[in-house]
Amino acid sequence: MAKKKKKNREKLAAFNKKNLKNAVLSLLYDDPGKTVNYKQVSSLLDIKDQESRRLVNVVLEELCENNYLEIVSRGKYQLKSRGGYLIGLVEIQPQGFAYIRGEEIETPVMVSARNLNHAMEGDKVRVQLYARRKKHEQEGEVVEIVERAKKFFVGTVQRTKNYAFLLPSGKIGFDIFIPADSLNNAQDGQKAIAEISEWPANAKNPVGRITEVLGNRGDNDAEMHAILAEFDLPRKFPPNVEKAADKIPLEIPPEEYRKRRDFRQVTTFTIDPADAKDFDDALSVRRLENGNWEIGVHIADVSYYVRPATLLDDEAYERATSVYLVDRVVPMLPERLSNGVCSLRPNEEKLCFSAVFEMNDHAQVLKQWFGRTIVCSDRRFSYEEAQSVIETGQGDLADEILQLNALAEKLREERFRAGSIAFERVEIKFDIDEAGRPLSVYFKEAKEANKLIEEFMLLANRKVAELIGKPSKKNTPKTFVYRIHDRPDPEKLDNFNNFIHKFGYGIQLVTPKTIATSMNNLLNNVKGKKEQNVVEMLAIRAMAKAEYSTRNIGHYGLAFEYYTHFTSPIRRYPDVMVHRLLERYLEDGHSVSAAKYEEMCRHSSDMEGRAANAERASVKYKQVEFMQDHVGEIYPGVISGVTDWGIYVELENKIEGMVPISEIDDDFYIFDEKNYALEGKHSQRKFQLGDEVKVKIWRTNLEKKQLDFRLAMGNNQPGSNY
Repeated sequence: MAKKKKKNREKLAAFNKKNLKNAVLSLLYDDPGKTVNYKQVSSLLDIKDQESRRLVNVVLEELCENNYLEIVSRGKYQLKSRGGYLIGLVEIQPQGFAYIRGEEIETPVMVSARNLNHAMEGDKVRVQLYARRKKHEQEGEVVEIVERAKKFFVGTVQRTKNYAFLLPSGKIGFDIFIPADSLNNAQDGQKAIAEISEWPANAKNPVGRITEVLGNRGDNDAEMHAILAEFDLPRKFPPNVEKAADKIPLEIPPEEYRKRRDFRQVTTFTIDPADAKDFDDALSVRRLENGNWEIGVHIADVSYYVRPATLLDDEAYERATSVYLVDRVVPMLPERLSNGVCSLRPNEEKLCFSAVFEMNDHAQVLKQWFGRTIVCSDRRFSYEEAQSVIETGQGDLADEILQLNALAEKLREERFRAGSIAFERVEIKFDIDEAGRPLSVYFKEAKEANKLIEEFMLLANRKVAELIGKPSKKNTPKTFVYRIHDRPDPEKLDNFNNFIHKFGYGIQLVTPKTIATSMNNLLNNVKGKKEQNVVEMLAIRAMAKAEYSTRNIGHYGLAFEYYTHFTSPIRRYPDVMVHRLLERYLEDGHSVSAAKYEEMCRHSSDMEGRAANAERASVKYKQVEFMQDHVGEIYPGVISGVTDWGIYVELENKIEGMVPISEIDDDFYIFDEKNYALEGKHSQRKFQLGDEVKVKIWRTNLEKKQLDFRLAMGNNQPGSNY
């Protein structure tokens, strides 16, 4: 009994926020009338460390906010009565049925297509549970659509003489019937946006109307606009917002110079991608008389120009982020601001909000200052230009860049010693012609110049968050916007560890610190190995997603107890929120409403997720478009995903496609979810994550952004150059 208790304690000590929510709900489901406070929950779950107890408090507040719990008295919570129903989000599967997942749902509820009752991907629904059949997964039926995820749908028009259908993009399990008088002049084969006007109870298809025609299928602009529309992202600014931006003067008012710390005579420069136009961060560096270094992290002062409760601010909040598609940027702010007034262009005086650090040669911060400044950038570097200076020691501002790089390397070393995880990001890029067609594919990896900028941005973000959020004798924490990253899911980590054992690797799951240290060792050891991509992909999947919140739980991946986003207000609205709050609190202003800012954080996290999905969709579209010219050719690849409907294979150029299980016809294959494998029932032939295979490019479907492969048997040679 003692052994079992110890084992449970070890498991509970590893709780992340999601699992802790499930544990709290399970406790209260067992005793629905029970009232608890955070100390009682901590005791019942045997949670003793201060960080986890703080997480319990966050979890109780969020469960109450999401209507799973109710407050019965100050600090006391009770389960809300729900009867035999659960609430969750719809995840449509390729086979047509759906899983309903949610914080109060311990295991996903399976709902057949006929029992979805017009529920769609992402909808928030109420589900009635069926009696569980022995050894079968939990099933149920959607009885109410609590909140629709989408109002507008983008797709391709399929027209007849008297009516048409819109065939929606994405995971939509129906077509939309469009009467002739609701076509808005849309032609057969065009990309368009439709709104559902009605959906009769017994009808298979909803009825809708075309609200906008995007253009012809296959046209690059029409396809990119369709991707933005698919994720409910904007494509252009309303005329009144553009007019408001045009009224903002480029000239700085004389009185503003007197209010700010002047850095115009200090060596200052920007380092950005070669094609960037919105320069929202600059670095300054100078040697002080005492031998230390003054490093300034200067950030475009967007909050000076974009004031609360204005057209510009409302639009920026709704967008919440710039969107980076494969061939364009859809900015959060109009071009006059993003590329002009706010952008820290060389040899132009600009307003900034700055974090200034006095550092010694060991990169230790001895003093810090935060406030409004005026700067003038001396030079605009691309990453490639700055990298050349680092590698050769020659070029403009070589001494300054080399000194900053030396300090950045020390900051990086210290960060990893503290438990930060070294995930390397490889970007897939395309050379594109004037018509938007991809000519070739290549990768961009982060080098020293990228890491130099990253380290000083991380430093500024961390120190700003500590200034406001870290309790001290002089500081009572106030409502603030944090960038949080939860601990990894213990079960996912355990499964990941079991899988990498097959390659001779392993990670230590004892504490968050040992997980991070052993994860870094693993990521270093797999570099250059055939299993590198698969191991890195699964490691990332085991991690939680970062998000914005006023409830700080730290940033696990960076190993920071306090972290925010302060450094990119031209392209991220949370950074604008942080600038405003920082200004308020530096002037001893009262704390703001936590509930209001938490709602703003949720919106920003949601929009960030949509933007990331749109960016991935645009890359996927170009990948499929690029491979259209390679149908029938054979390439080597690595199995990057295994499902019960097929295996996903990633080619050497990182383009991924799927071999449908129906095309593996030499046996009846069984999906082994635990071991990420398909295994032949009779032959025992196995297709496992990480296995090397050869595939033939079989077919491409731009409409679905889908690339299908067939396994290439025998001694077929790889195809031509990518």
